[in-house]
Amino acid sequence: MKELALRLVKELADSPDKVSVDESERGGVVTLRLTVLESDKGKIIGKQGKVIKAIRSVVGLAAAKAGKKASVEID
Repeated sequence: MKELALRLVKELADSPDKVSVDESERGGVVTLRLTVLESDKGKIIGKQGKVIKAIRSVVGLAAAKAGKKASVEID
């Protein structure tokens, strides 16, 4: 899931080398914390949050396939 989120966000960011994803798991829920440049946050969030919602959906489906739940946050 971490690799999936990283690949999606790097494709969207203007500075893909500055993108990082930290993964932690607690109680069967995997939390992915995206770190991007301030100038890329708008692209990752998208208009009315549509892009981040899509990223969360894709990562959530991958997590469900692995029998887990996922949460994606942006720093």
